[in-house]
Amino acid sequence: MRATAYETSDAMALLRAEHSVARLLAEANELSTDYPDLLRGIGETLGWQVAAAWETDPDDPSRLIRVAFWHSPEIAAGPLEDLRACSAMPVGHGLPGRVWASGVPAWIVDVTIDPNFPRAEAARAAGLQSAFCFPILTDEGIAGALEFFTPEPRMPDDHLLATMANLGRQIGHFIERARAHTAMHASEARMRAILEAALDCVVTMDEHGCVVEFNPAAERTFGYVRDEIVGKEMAELIVPPRLRELHRRGLQRYLDGGEAVVLNRRIEITGMRADGVEFPVELAITRIPVEGAPMFTGYLRDITERKRAEQELRASRARIVEATDSERRRLERNLHDGAQQRLVALSLSLRLARTRMDEDPAAAADLLEESVAELAGATAELRELARGIHPAVLTDRGLDAALKAVAGRAPVPVEVTSTLTERLPAPVEAAVYFVVAEALTNVARYAEASSASVCIERGDSSVTVEVSDDGMGGADPSTGFGLRGLDDRVATLDGTLEVVSPSGEGTIVRAEIPCV
Repeated sequence: MRATAYETSDAMALLRAEHSVARLLAEANELSTDYPDLLRGIGETLGWQVAAAWETDPDDPSRLIRVAFWHSPEIAAGPLEDLRACSAMPVGHGLPGRVWASGVPAWIVDVTIDPNFPRAEAARAAGLQSAFCFPILTDEGIAGALEFFTPEPRMPDDHLLATMANLGRQIGHFIERARAHTAMHASEARMRAILEAALDCVVTMDEHGCVVEFNPAAERTFGYVRDEIVGKEMAELIVPPRLRELHRRGLQRYLDGGEAVVLNRRIEITGMRADGVEFPVELAITRIPVEGAPMFTGYLRDITERKRAEQELRASRARIVEATDSERRRLERNLHDGAQQRLVALSLSLRLARTRMDEDPAAAADLLEESVAELAGATAELRELARGIHPAVLTDRGLDAALKAVAGRAPVPVEVTSTLTERLPAPVEAAVYFVVAEALTNVARYAEASSASVCIERGDSSVTVEVSDDGMGGADPSTGFGLRGLDDRVATLDGTLEVVSPSGEGTIVRAEIPCV
């Protein structure tokens, strides 16, 4: 076939090609989806009928894969099948591999006889002869290669190759911008996902004190929708009225170059919800390290429950101290009025018996008999008093025997069931015992019940005790010291106490106490 000279002076065609590429890149979003249009724009403008785009294989950087293919309608698709079938080649092989290895454009006048063109037979079958290829260059290296074919033999055109090299750099710059844009959007998406998933409130404000960011946790906590609070002054919305001026002065003092008082610290302050209700919050404020005007982000956490728990803990400690003092006074009274009086009387009887031993032995013997009886009574009272502090049967024979003893003293029939097969830790046994003892005492005093039941169940990591009766119900654990004292005792072991007592339907006292 006689070679036809390619008109190298056709500067207008090259300008049209550059314009076509520039327009396409200006409208493109993702080059991988716009490769066919790019190939068509260059091919149709310069008169090359077949083109392909190549990139490195993500799984094997030493291999190239074809990512796009285009051909002019003037070229039949059937003869191109063998050429299309070759979709991968090693770096350094073939025209794209050669360009990739060298980083510069390359031209082949006749691909059917080129020694480094593995697709020669496929090109001959498709009727293709000349080809050129140029790299897509980025600051990080070669990002791709564009390959063009024509059925006509064309001699190398340095001007065209130089123009294509310039286009390759333009396309590379587009790829870099697209990658940066994609990375920025991905970063923003990750940041948005983090803000939306955060359990703490995240509130960002500008140097004017206006809200610029308000995450879903802040919406739930403060009762505002993001769109209605962004752009408004934060102090007017979530800061209580009495603290607003203090907040504004602190912000202005910092902006004027003053010392930061609350930045980079964790403090406890008061916040305000949309309905005007004030509540305690834990706050940490940081300045965002961005260029331009200062921006600040506050991380807030509603600590209402924590404050309530702390208050309840203080109240519980106070009740324990009060209960301890009350119990000490009770023991003092019981000792003074009971066993102490008996022991004083016993001492007087023994002294009197000693003085009458010689004068009236019979009277002395009677006094000694009375003393023995008084001593037995004092001993019984001391045993009863000790049982109220910690029953000896609990220590000696375990919880089952101690509960049966408590149930036996109850004024109503009490059924005791238990799944315990071994001893519990001593503090847990004592807690279970006193839960049952106090609950049965309340049954005797207030319930007007005809029967009661005690059920002990051992779980994997805790023991559950439940005392129920068929009495009048209406028990209120918030009044009196009995049930509140039990609640405090169980809480010291990280347990929970629940009282269910609907009026007229009996009472259930249930405690769950960890055993490990």
